[in-house]
Amino acid sequence: MIRTSKRSWLACALALPIGAFATQVVADPAQTPAAPASGTHVELNKLEASEKGCRAYMVVNNPGETTYQSFKIDLVLFQTDGVIGKRFSIDLAPLKPKKKSVKLFEIDGIQCDKIGSLLINDVMECKAEGGAVSGCLDNLKTSTLTNVQLSK
Repeated sequence: MIRTSKRSWLACALALPIGAFATQVVADPAQTPAAPASGTHVELNKLEASEKGCRAYMVVNNPGETTYQSFKIDLVLFQTDGVIGKRFSIDLAPLKPKKKSVKLFEIDGIQCDKIGSLLINDVMECKAEGGAVSGCLDNLKTSTLTNVQLSK
């Protein structure tokens, strides 16, 4: 009887640390993997003077699996006094999956120092190989490395 009790106690003692360790790993949020990044990210990286006005450099990051054949955005330029200066559209596509790329475009007739902010008013066209993609504006993230704000 004593031998049986010792064996039961030994089995419980060996099982206890394993159960406690498993509980600790599950309960520790630092041990859970971070969710993968999603959504297209557009960064206004640089503005420079050009013959036509101002040249803008956009860094576009597509962390997802979708290849965009069209990613046309409606931009509204606000001057430094807050008044709308221009409205135009640019197509940031093609956007390859899991790829960062740089897109340039000219802002004709306006000097860089006259630009106060840029607003992505809408995503006018968002198409992948399989057709139209929904939620492109909702999943869009913006940032800037310039003194000109980029927002949506």
